[in-house]
Amino acid sequence: MKDLGPLHYFLDIIVSRYAGGLFLFQKKYAIEIIEKAGMSLVGALQYLTFTRPDISYDVQQICLVMHNPKVDHMSALKRIVRYVQGTIDYGLHLYPSSTTSLISYIDADWVGCPDTRRSTSGYCVFLGDNLVSWSSKRHATLSRSSVEAENQGVTNVVSKSC
Repeated sequence: MKDLGPLHYFLDIIVSRYAGGLFLFQKKYAIEIIEKAGMSLVGALQYLTFTRPDISYDVQQICLVMHNPKVDHMSALKRIVRYVQGTIDYGLHLYPSSTTSLISYIDADWVGCPDTRRSTSGYCVFLGDNLVSWSSKRHATLSRSSVEAENQGVTNVVSKSC
């Protein structure tokens, strides 16, 4: 093993240190995404969500229809790319925190999908003041009540937190 010093770049993620903490971003990768097209673009956008939780939901919605995309879907994909282009320097800030508690938030949208009537739940996990994990996912099965939908969401966040 060899100590290479402070981390600056890892798996296309640029790590920038400053007095307040760390800033993780994928500017080089985002520029490459803007130049791509089609199915590879969707996969590239999925990878970009590692440091861009602001586009996670939109990218997930596009992924649901990529097996049979229509003109409206491709227009939405273009809007996401234009947004990324305009926010190329966005990333994920990590701050030193005196709090070391793990805090999770969850919400569920019971029967939110008009096509499948399935629920969608999402969660975010903070370690101190830093967002460390997030997800938004459509449930695999139908929920019979809003309580059941919330319980599925809680089960997901607890298993990820453990």
